[in-house]
Amino acid sequence: MLLAIDIGNTNTVIGVFRNTAVECHFRIQSVHDRMADEYRLALSGLLREAGVDPGAVDSVVISSVVPSLTESVQTAVLQLTNVEALVVRPGIRLNVSIDIGNPAELGSDLVANAVAAYARLGTACIVVDFGTALTFTAVSTNGAILGAAIAPGLNTAAQALSSGTAQLPEIDLSEPHSAIGTDTASALRAGIVMGYEGLVTHVVTQIKREIGGQVHVIATGGLSEQMASRLKVIDSVDPWLTLDGLRVIAELNRSFEADASIRAT
Repeated sequence: MLLAIDIGNTNTVIGVFRNTAVECHFRIQSVHDRMADEYRLALSGLLREAGVDPGAVDSVVISSVVPSLTESVQTAVLQLTNVEALVVRPGIRLNVSIDIGNPAELGSDLVANAVAAYARLGTACIVVDFGTALTFTAVSTNGAILGAAIAPGLNTAAQALSSGTAQLPEIDLSEPHSAIGTDTASALRAGIVMGYEGLVTHVVTQIKREIGGQVHVIATGGLSEQMASRLKVIDSVDPWLTLDGLRVIAELNRSFEADASIRAT
């Protein structure tokens, strides 16, 4: 059984896989000063509530864009499962190459997204991730990550307006009914949701032009299903794509280690 953990700036997403199928997934808040023992207790509670025995976990893979949390979660997982986690970082085995000047600058979540998309599609693609940051990861036909585009996520933009102004409230980003808001909340929804519809369309169109040929666009992240319903440029949606990419990475590295062990004997 595989435990895949994606540590993001706002939330940590956890998935439990049996073979290639995800059995359950959870989302908890990423608390930057939380200690390893606290994460161990949180993980233990979530797994047991889902009927998953931590002792049945034989493989763990972690993606993290919050370095201060990586070690705490690694330690928590080791204490809970007695399994040393594989952390996505430069040098691990992938099914894609990273064709940028400094591969270490590419977020491990974007790497996992690209790995999952290319494993599934086997062709040029763009992964649009609707998270704390809105990211666009470009992958070529031959499986090279060409780079990315990054913008503030929708909730990040909404929170920035609320915290940076005196009279704009926090809002939920439900579907706007009109481009013309008749109160503050509906005006904010119209501006943010419809504005990002235009942003995503333009960036995807430009990236497709630069890649050339047929390019599949897949969306993931917390708001992916809502936004994809508004976006003609999105071809498919998988809110849990990052976790599936971590699964693929774990399998690639497990098979590589097994091959190396056989050669050594």
